[in-house]
Amino acid sequence: MNKTLLCCDWGTSTFRLRLVGTSDYKVIAEQQSAEGVAITFSSWQAEGSSNRFDFYAFKLKSAIDQLARSSALDLSNIPVIVSGMASSSIGMEEIPYAPVPFALDGSGVSCRIFENYNGAGSSLTLVSGIRTHNDVMRGEEAQLIGLFNLAETSAIDKEDALFVFPGTHSKHMRVERKSIVGFQTFMTGEIYNILSEHSILKDSIGTGGDFENPGNQGAFINGVESSESSNLLNTLFAVRTNQLFSKFRKEQNAFFLSGLLIGTELRQLADESYRQLVICSGKHLYGHYRLAAEALCLTENITFIQPELIEKATIAGQVQIFKALNNFYE
Repeated sequence: MNKTLLCCDWGTSTFRLRLVGTSDYKVIAEQQSAEGVAITFSSWQAEGSSNRFDFYAFKLKSAIDQLARSSALDLSNIPVIVSGMASSSIGMEEIPYAPVPFALDGSGVSCRIFENYNGAGSSLTLVSGIRTHNDVMRGEEAQLIGLFNLAETSAIDKEDALFVFPGTHSKHMRVERKSIVGFQTFMTGEIYNILSEHSILKDSIGTGGDFENPGNQGAFINGVESSESSNLLNTLFAVRTNQLFSKFRKEQNAFFLSGLLIGTELRQLADESYRQLVICSGKHLYGHYRLAAEALCLTENITFIQPELIEKATIAGQVQIFKALNNFYE
């Protein structure tokens, strides 16, 4: 088993490449850029000549060479694993989704392996996502595999839990007997961006506010509480009237909208049955989801994963998938 692995998280808008230790998940060297799959796909279309896989493969190999130069390390003959949107219809090569139930030991992933990509015996493993009959996701399942293999998360219930991964498209994953048995996607972050940048509400919202400010938190909680309304389409207009009637400043109104949407996403959890609720958020949304859960009284049997562990989980998940595909067990 290789002591190191090149792990690439190739998302829609970002590219992140790391050289990591396979035993301790330590990041030895890394680089990231804004050349996500969307930009890369557009570049390939504009070129209009090369094979799509070859175009992406060249971009990835160039990034590996650049990382080798910046770190002064020889990265040849090190296997590469790529997860995220690289296996989508606009990625390197489209790979079918794995179905649920999906085992969280990494053994059930859908992938393609390209031999000798980074030197003799050093393959490129391209990992796809998972699907239900009406939903799909790419990337969060790898993070969840990683969480299940971190010593810091040993207290998590792996037999009956609901995992929430906030983001542009938030994912709620139901885990039973160490497998994902179902999940739902909530377009919370994307709807916020659309409303705050492209709707009539944009003139009622200010940006750059500090979430720790008591006034901003008060507006956020007000938004969470307002999500109790049965008709979100009506309640959303309160963002405009809040500003027109000077109820909130524009900065506070942004947090009201955030609270309204996050509250709408989380409110249904009060009626679901699970032994443990696990919220797995990065730094940007950690405080938002924690405060929303408290306002909705979801604090019984709840665990919040620290943001730094989410970063580590992505690496741990990719390493575990690589080990499972190569039948390596410590």
